[in-house]
Amino acid sequence: MKMGKKYTESSKLIERSKLYDPAEALALVCQTAKAKFDETIEIHIRLGVDSRHADQQVRGAIVLPNGTGKTVKTLVFARGDKAAAAEAAGADYVGAEELVTKIQGGWFDFDVVIASPDMMGVIGRLGKVLGPKGLMPNPKAGTVTPDVARAVKEAKAGKIEYRLDKTNIIHCPIGKASFGPEKLGENFNALVGAVIKARPASAKGQYVKSCVIASTMGPGVKINYSKLG
Repeated sequence: MKMGKKYTESSKLIERSKLYDPAEALALVCQTAKAKFDETIEIHIRLGVDSRHADQQVRGAIVLPNGTGKTVKTLVFARGDKAAAAEAAGADYVGAEELVTKIQGGWFDFDVVIASPDMMGVIGRLGKVLGPKGLMPNPKAGTVTPDVARAVKEAKAGKIEYRLDKTNIIHCPIGKASFGPEKLGENFNALVGAVIKARPASAKGQYVKSCVIASTMGPGVKINYSKLG
């Protein structure tokens, strides 16, 4: 595969076989983010667990100290006082059955879906639509909660969900290149700390198998995972 000129130039700054300390890796990633837009910095952590087993799932959510740098559109399923609270907290869309119909029609102008527990019966039929997109509300992610106002504020502040994919890898954004190494480092430490804390009791052997960070258009930088706890 032929790579672009900027990607090729950035790759020359990175030793492919080297495992970098987190601070050095984050500085390199910022240096190699050469696109004309503010690139997202992503982390990819491969864990020594098996996602096929329920007792080895790794999933949770965390509010990043410095946010994600992205404007998040929130949709809330709620009625009455909870709906009013969600609107007051800054939710972009609030409703009930009418939103279900709209989504079934192909509307997806939102990034996070939050629901009060009493609304799960209403939105249950959206599982096949929202599930594959990772948007179905879930108690473990804090998106099914009686305190929908708090969930909206956290989502707007930079709350992200982390969970294993089918290959036992967690993929998450930790901010924008414009944040700089220091702020990215704070987000990095918060997320990695949460993932390590979420280690299943049934997990055996080495928990973190590999860790790579990269900008949207840049090459990956391998992290010295022995420094991750």
